[in-house]
Amino acid sequence: MLYDFDLYVIGAGSGGVRAARFSAGFGAKVAVAESRYLGGTCVNVGCVPKKLLVYGAHFAEDFGQSQGFGWTPGEAKFDWATLIANKDREINRLNGIYRDLLVNSGVTLHEGHAKIVDPHTVEVNGKRYTAKNILITTGGWPQIPEIPGHEHAISSNQAFFLKELPKRVLVVGGGYIAVEFAGIFQGLGAETTLLYRGDLFLRGFDGAVRKHLRDELTKRGLNLQFNANIERIDKQSDGSLKVTLKDGREFEADCVLYATGRRPMLDNLGLENTGVTLDRKGFVEVDEMYQTAEPSILALGDVIGRVQLTPVALAEGMAVARRLFKPEQYRPVDYKMIPTAVFSLPNIGTVGLTEEEAREVGHEVVIYESRFRPMKLTLTECQERTLMKLVVDAKTDKVLGCHMVGPDAGEIVQGLAIALKAGATKRVFDETIAVHPTSAEEFVTMRTPVA
Repeated sequence: MLYDFDLYVIGAGSGGVRAARFSAGFGAKVAVAESRYLGGTCVNVGCVPKKLLVYGAHFAEDFGQSQGFGWTPGEAKFDWATLIANKDREINRLNGIYRDLLVNSGVTLHEGHAKIVDPHTVEVNGKRYTAKNILITTGGWPQIPEIPGHEHAISSNQAFFLKELPKRVLVVGGGYIAVEFAGIFQGLGAETTLLYRGDLFLRGFDGAVRKHLRDELTKRGLNLQFNANIERIDKQSDGSLKVTLKDGREFEADCVLYATGRRPMLDNLGLENTGVTLDRKGFVEVDEMYQTAEPSILALGDVIGRVQLTPVALAEGMAVARRLFKPEQYRPVDYKMIPTAVFSLPNIGTVGLTEEEAREVGHEVVIYESRFRPMKLTLTECQERTLMKLVVDAKTDKVLGCHMVGPDAGEIVQGLAIALKAGATKRVFDETIAVHPTSAEEFVTMRTPVA
């Protein structure tokens, strides 16, 4: 049968755009449908604008610390509207770049909501198109639990477009999105509380990292409330919000931000017209080739719920493009040793196994840890400490995991990720000459294991 397209991609986020561009580059006839914005979550309401807001929040610290170096900063004033307007301008620029990337690589762009009619047909804006393969890359969407008054809360999506900076913010959640937004709001001058139903945030991260960040955030005056859950939210006559916890305590806030999880975005996608199956959490089920239970339909990125990170979606998009249209170049995605950063203030950077994971899978481990006050702070009043940690296999000397909490952690760990991916041993770290004076040199000068 002759199809209109070799590949029809639904969703122009990171993974979808990568798969579409490279498939077209390999000679395939490709179309992409997007109903919202080009670049997906990451570019529009995720990593990119968030990092811009984190940069904005960091200046308060820089002004304060500059005095130790002889500067007398003038009165610093922050204007939320300026930051948001400049952020919006940059995002619009990136949307344009994504459009050019697609169009210049020969991809047909359909702007509208795509619905799957049957395993080889998609309908967009009232028109039907056939395709040999359909790729679902519709991503995720934040969800707010249906508690009484949930309509008064906002999600991370809306946080990027608030008209003004709220005076008192209550952030709910224990994942990296919650931790990052709490840091942003507090850094920009809002009175901020982070509320999490568990004992300690950032489940799945190394225990030492989690505790160290808790202590640093507490030093900074962030109000951390663990083992706490919201019962209801009531809007007061003055527009403020009264938040009642399950234990009966009450908080006053001007903004309640829920960052308690994301769901796969499958609304009105037409999956019922296909054999595609979902897992128990509602994500699209795929095999190691990203193929769903319907042979002509594939899926990747956040919608399959594996590792929900932009660079992972990019790698998956590349793998699908190669498998379909350039099989001799196909390489499966390696999900081990994926480095990641949390842009909390201070940052977290991590790659490889946590101490807990290493022990759980049976490694006998030697732990190296360094906690220190960075050189930059020695002339200031700031008492923030940096944490660096290596998890090493006692038998093979291989470095299994590398973890950091401190300035530029993401930048430092990216380089170390290459070493871990290459299988570096602790001896290789020890024999690497340090760049002095830097914080990063600690990773190659740790000699004494912690008891």
